[in-house]
Amino acid sequence: MKYVIGVVRIFVGVLFIISGFIKLNDPVGFSFKLEEYFSPGVLNMPFFEPHALTISLVVVIFEVLLGVFLILGILRKFTLWSLLLMIVFFTFLTFYSAYFNKVTDCGCFGDAIKLTPWESFSKDVVLLILILLLFYGKEYITPLFRAFINKVLVAISIVGCIGYAYYVLNHLPVIDFRPYEIGKNIEEGMGIPEDAPKPVYEYSWKFKVNGEEQVIVTNGDYPTVDGEFIGVETEEIQKGYEPPVHDFTIEQEGEDFAASLLQETKLVMVIAYDLRKADMEVFSELKKVTDKAMERGYKVIGMSASGPEQTQVLEQEYNLGFEFYFTDQTTLKTIVRSNPGVLVLEKGTIKQKVHYNDLEYLTFE
Repeated sequence: MKYVIGVVRIFVGVLFIISGFIKLNDPVGFSFKLEEYFSPGVLNMPFFEPHALTISLVVVIFEVLLGVFLILGILRKFTLWSLLLMIVFFTFLTFYSAYFNKVTDCGCFGDAIKLTPWESFSKDVVLLILILLLFYGKEYITPLFRAFINKVLVAISIVGCIGYAYYVLNHLPVIDFRPYEIGKNIEEGMGIPEDAPKPVYEYSWKFKVNGEEQVIVTNGDYPTVDGEFIGVETEEIQKGYEPPVHDFTIEQEGEDFAASLLQETKLVMVIAYDLRKADMEVFSELKKVTDKAMERGYKVIGMSASGPEQTQVLEQEYNLGFEFYFTDQTTLKTIVRSNPGVLVLEKGTIKQKVHYNDLEYLTFE
């Protein structure tokens, strides 16, 4: 039992550290996922939405530290109870999401590993069993090092987590797991391979035959039935291939200009998913950058989910010299974790991507 507990202890601890670190790398992205959970359509806790980023930081740092505590074998009672309460809560959350089909991705491993709701629930059930096993053999969980060394390692972990969080919040995630990372081509990301799996649908056809209602199930073909057709219900029983980049449009007055703009050899995108939440003082400095880009022959566009009444006021107030296009807010949040943020593209390939705090690092050749 001692060796079993030792292996489980290391496995659970490492898993919590990895899961926490991936989310710590992108706390803004995890806060977006929490906002989705807090929304009226899911848990109906909208009063938490303004505090999503703070909650995100606390949760991911605590998750990493619990993994560290478990591996080091310190604060045994506090660590085990914290792990149990956390996994019970997440097991409920993932089951709720899966059963009611509320949130399609739990965000457990950020954008690094995508899990379906039922996969997330299964993962949490396994972790729950392992943590209960740790409770059963808790006497075998002893400190790994002397007290002083353990304290030093905990201090390093805390400082490291806080420092890393501060950096990614004021710049961008160090590791970009999204399909809009530097070097990726947006147009290629929207492509669907010829051999890609196709979605499978099940059709339930309703007929009235001899005065009685009958239901015939097929995978698409209209059934041959001697009766009166009533209706049909369609259900997707197997999802098809979904390209990494989807729901990407650059619209203006209902027309999508994405195809033509992604062919520009010199294109700068100024992205502000919501102007009401953007740091408006940045646009003065941003104008200097975009003016320099236009002087060097770059086409500059703005992309926002805000309405034209807001974007036009912004254009006039700061004399920006470029127009804004409409793009889905979720897509813009995925492209860059900065509001505003800037991308430099060459024929759809992302060459540079910066947080508004790093505008001075942009280069225009």
